[in-house]
Amino acid sequence: MADSVFLEPTNRPELVLRNTITPRIFVAATRMDDGKTTTSVGLFAALQNRFPRIGYIKPVGQRFVEIEGSKIDEDTVLINDTYHPHTPLRAMSPIAVEPDFTRRYLSGGITHQLHDRVRGAFDEAAWEKDFVIIEGTGHAGVGSVFDLSNATVAKVLKSKVIIVSRAGIGRPIDEIALNLALFEKHGVEVIGAIINKVVPEKMAMLKEYTTLGLAKLGLPLLGMIPMHTELYKPTVNQACAQLRGEFIAGAQHKRKRVARVGVGAMSSRNAERLLNPGTLIIMPGDREDLIMMILNDDSKTMSRNQLAGVVLTDGILPHESMMELIRQRSIPFISTQADVSSATTAIARMTVKTEVGDRDKIGLIQKLIHEHVQVDKIVELVQRRDRHSEFQLSLGM
Repeated sequence: MADSVFLEPTNRPELVLRNTITPRIFVAATRMDDGKTTTSVGLFAALQNRFPRIGYIKPVGQRFVEIEGSKIDEDTVLINDTYHPHTPLRAMSPIAVEPDFTRRYLSGGITHQLHDRVRGAFDEAAWEKDFVIIEGTGHAGVGSVFDLSNATVAKVLKSKVIIVSRAGIGRPIDEIALNLALFEKHGVEVIGAIINKVVPEKMAMLKEYTTLGLAKLGLPLLGMIPMHTELYKPTVNQACAQLRGEFIAGAQHKRKRVARVGVGAMSSRNAERLLNPGTLIIMPGDREDLIMMILNDDSKTMSRNQLAGVVLTDGILPHESMMELIRQRSIPFISTQADVSSATTAIARMTVKTEVGDRDKIGLIQKLIHEHVQVDKIVELVQRRDRHSEFQLSLGM
């Protein structure tokens, strides 16, 4: 079981990593949601053009779903659904950090057995693979409290590292320097950095100064991924999950993207300006005048299926006769217990992740990595003899 990580103490020696041959890269980041999964998803496709069989593992996961009794990291499920690496899910997601994980560990966790689990999972994930992507969790130090920091895991798996950071000049260099120090303390080689979410108009300027800043750290710039608005638009399904709501109609169109949010707080005559493609309208569930306006507009051929969806707040549903009309349309309608203000704020602040089955977004990610990341350079640096080995070789060791 992927979540059964606390084992009884044994006297057996620590297991060693059997597979030290298969090329591998550890994708780390300066903080959560900086672009590790985006990089991993795109890198997987790019590497498939160079290697027949790509493996993947996310040794430590914090967001997970339960599949056949095991807790599997969400990003692992995404990779598995997208690329089908023919590896058991439990091997690609060996450790799930549940809410009480840290307390249980500090009360008597067995460090080497957690490391053994990671090593064993990697050996299985790398079986008959030509290259393996290892996705980290948060910044280099995340997981230190239970001896599974990104730096520790990279060392345990004998992997070199790429650090992903958000765009800027000062902040990313400072944060990369902090992460680099911890990896180097663990004897792990960082081969370069990728800068994510770059405003397209600033690409040339940021590339010049980021290259100079990274050079001071002894690192090359391996890519700059431009910000693309489609990547940060949630689907109606994600909005529903964020609001802990439920679909009362139109769930078959839950993959529509939300380009903007409109609040139905005015008269139906003035609310007509909200009826634009990609708009998610949030309003109290008893505003049947607005609901009728939306349904009438949807009946027009030019308007049909343009609206992203409608959120009915406060747990209020319209009369059953109105509900029947709603069910006859294809517009996604969501009911939530949240009020209008809370629902609007929740959508505005949500972190947009890539969903399983989101083919358009995944295709865009693949295109961005192909065009803006030096994949051949990454492969070259991964396969190059590491600095420690070169030093030993120069001493005749």
